[in-house]
Amino acid sequence: MTEHYLNYVNGEWRDSADAIEIFEPATGKSLGTVPAMSHEDVDYVMDSAKKALPAWRALSYVERAAYLQKAADILYRDAEKIGSTLSKEIAKGLKSSIGEVTRTAEIVEYTAKVGVTLDGEVMEGGNFEAASKNKLAVVRREPVGLVLAISPFNYPVNLAGSKIAPALMGGNVVAFKPPTQGAISGLLLAKAFAEAGLPAGVFNTITGRGRVIGDYIVEHPAVNFTGSSAVGKNIGKQAGMRPIMLELGGKDAAIVLEDADLDLTAKNIVAGAFGYSGQRCTAVKRVLVMDSVADELVEKVTALAKDLTVGMPEEDADITPLIDTKSADYVQGLIEEAAEKGAKPLFDFKREGNLIYPMVMDQVTTDMRLAWEEPFGPVLPFIRVKSADEAVKIANESEYGLQSSVFSRNFEKAFAIAGKLEVGTVHINNKTQRGPDNFPFLGVKSSGAGVQGVKYSIQAMTRVKSVVFNIEG
Repeated sequence: MTEHYLNYVNGEWRDSADAIEIFEPATGKSLGTVPAMSHEDVDYVMDSAKKALPAWRALSYVERAAYLQKAADILYRDAEKIGSTLSKEIAKGLKSSIGEVTRTAEIVEYTAKVGVTLDGEVMEGGNFEAASKNKLAVVRREPVGLVLAISPFNYPVNLAGSKIAPALMGGNVVAFKPPTQGAISGLLLAKAFAEAGLPAGVFNTITGRGRVIGDYIVEHPAVNFTGSSAVGKNIGKQAGMRPIMLELGGKDAAIVLEDADLDLTAKNIVAGAFGYSGQRCTAVKRVLVMDSVADELVEKVTALAKDLTVGMPEEDADITPLIDTKSADYVQGLIEEAAEKGAKPLFDFKREGNLIYPMVMDQVTTDMRLAWEEPFGPVLPFIRVKSADEAVKIANESEYGLQSSVFSRNFEKAFAIAGKLEVGTVHINNKTQRGPDNFPFLGVKSSGAGVQGVKYSIQAMTRVKSVVFNIEG
């Protein structure tokens, strides 16, 4: 009999009248059930959190940091246990799943350390004008209040911790909504914060069906969301003038110049494109390569892609089943449409249920959906270009603007190209990737709003307040 998990609300583990059954994507086996909250259940979460806010925000940074350190220690201790469930729930390799939990513990711990160093400042009016020389401003940061943290299926623990910890450190209370496929892992993460002894109502969880509570939960608090651009745009409309952080989709391009180290480039492209079967917003999703080196690079990438292991999560395979059948169907459709329009598949297409074997496609052109749409699967298109300007043009025509890579031995040229790319981050001679987590992480255009990264996340989930004194002179 599978386990029924509960939500953590107001310091207690609570059930709901309805439940959702979670199945393993790789096997179809039942992994357990989670509560399907109603509007009334959500109201109780929000009310409990708001009541807990005054006492929590009154604590010092050092006191809040102590709670976070306890949660981090528990996550380190339970990394294998949580990672094992995570691996089954989202079909991610076991080693990577355990690593995700450990990385989350590191983020929580680092947030505690960084948070206690974020000082306010004192400003003198006389620095601007002589008439204000007797004015002093004490500038401090205050919490925005209640933060709704929503994590995605591909990193349900890591991208939860990166929201929850900075929000708590900033003096906010949190309502955490894990993805449905990832809800069990999210509730196991919640156990660490509960065991850390956070006061009742400071940290709470919400599970439920999107069609029932999806819009309802974003009507109340500040929102920190990671997921699709379509959902993010809808949240943005509903949020209005409330604080919001959105980490959305991407179509990250790797631009490869004639003078690139092709062995280094190929290694990074394969790792960036096929990690967790391409189900990452920061995955390399297209290669814009100079025609003069395209044949050689395609050959090197294809050789490396042939060595990728394909199998089940517990086998630590490089390529595992996609999260659901709908996702696999979508990836297959992109591959078939590109092939029909003249793209060259470099492997025979192979699919077993939700498991799609890695695919490299050459001669992809800009009239194909694969050149523009985010597959979130193990398919890598090569688009041949004649100049760096052409590569930049194609990269910037995307609706997305998350990240890009530039591969070249000429750092001056690579840096110049980086300046022209309409993205949040450009990597030079490396794959696109999220970390390290102290760096700023952001997207432009349809890839997001706001800046994340530990220090930046704390700042984003607090607001500046200035208190001005008139000093008798």
